[in-house]
Amino acid sequence: MLIDLLEKYNVPVPRYTSYPTVPMWDPTIPDSKRWLFEARECLEKNNRISLYIHLPYCESLCTYCGCNKYITKNHNVEQPYIGAVLKEWSLYVQALGKLPKIKEIHLGGGTPTFFSSENLERLITGILKLSDKDGKCEMSFEAHPSSTNYDHLMILRKIGFNRISLGVQDFDEGIMKTIHRFQTLEQIKEVTKNARDLGYESINYDLIYGLPGQTKEHIIKNMEQLKNLKPDRIAFYSYAHIPSVKPGQRAYGEADLLKGRDKLELYQTGKKLMSEMDYVDIGMDHFAVKNDSLYKSMKTRKLHRNFMGYTAMKTDLSIGLGASSISDCGTAYAQNEKNVKLYIQKLQEAEKLPLVKNHFLSEEDKRVKRHILNLICHFETNWLSTSDAYLFEKNEMISQLEKDGLLKRFPRQIKVSPRGKNFIRNICSSLDMRMKESKREAVFSKAV
Repeated sequence: MLIDLLEKYNVPVPRYTSYPTVPMWDPTIPDSKRWLFEARECLEKNNRISLYIHLPYCESLCTYCGCNKYITKNHNVEQPYIGAVLKEWSLYVQALGKLPKIKEIHLGGGTPTFFSSENLERLITGILKLSDKDGKCEMSFEAHPSSTNYDHLMILRKIGFNRISLGVQDFDEGIMKTIHRFQTLEQIKEVTKNARDLGYESINYDLIYGLPGQTKEHIIKNMEQLKNLKPDRIAFYSYAHIPSVKPGQRAYGEADLLKGRDKLELYQTGKKLMSEMDYVDIGMDHFAVKNDSLYKSMKTRKLHRNFMGYTAMKTDLSIGLGASSISDCGTAYAQNEKNVKLYIQKLQEAEKLPLVKNHFLSEEDKRVKRHILNLICHFETNWLSTSDAYLFEKNEMISQLEKDGLLKRFPRQIKVSPRGKNFIRNICSSLDMRMKESKREAVFSKAV
């Protein structure tokens, strides 16, 4: 039974938004010249790019949150930050040597709707002045129900945004109070209705299971709300309790949290009820209705995963702007300065990118990355070369996963079983050569 495997496989493992994962990158001094060379090479092959913009400010701290954020009620910070992001983008356009065609834009945070609608318009129009927007560009933003007003929705829709992701987490006011997040059901309903009226094509809700004080009854009530509100997508995440990394989580302890089989029951309850509402599970943690682009991309095997999570399209070059953002050109990664004040300062004082980390992928990294992406998007992968075969054929963990019924090996192929989908992070970690060989400590959340 699934429960019997829980104790064995419920261990800390990465979420694999990249391979190698950031803690396993080579600890070298960032090399902006080499990074830009790799990015230009990538752009020459395919001029379409994805753009992630990190907007880190929040007015209050949600204690469960693991994002890179800066807490302030001072909205005078908006203009200098936007100026820094636009400066960074201009440096990229100049260095890349050609006008990029933007296929995808995502505003993440923090709280993007901390910024006024006028400042968000200034940011996006400034970005688009130095680029060419693809005719089928997907543009999305993360929204806090309590800070997203009609002007935000209207102006961003006018610019071309067609997707919105609402940070719901849970509908229960008591749980919201525990995690210091202030929003109401009426605000969620209002933002959802306004977005639909304005023509947004897809509305996503972020929900979390395993929050302090949360029970199976809360999950059932959350699903009842979904039945009424009918979002197009749902991201159903496991709460990651890592107070040593995120001090805000010290507001509650282990006694406040369900663990093991009790926590797994929350997920299974939510998944079952979403299936009854005709949501289809997509990859890991995600669900969508059948007319949503995420579902369609899964059916056509175009589903992709990057630092923004699952996306309905793949671009070879993904550029991250803003504090802590990460860029990926397939052969290399680059991460920006995490400290917001230092990020702005570096861009004000120097004519260079504010990078603090790089990783240039080895040939082995590229092979492992391809297989992990296949597994986490399509639940199967295959190979032809003997250099790939050694990852699977003499891998003791793969053998154990097969013995436990989590995957099936075929000649030059493995397929994840329905049971194995619950442990896809463990299956991916069986190929993680960097983590196996590293002596560096890294803190990851548990598989469930």
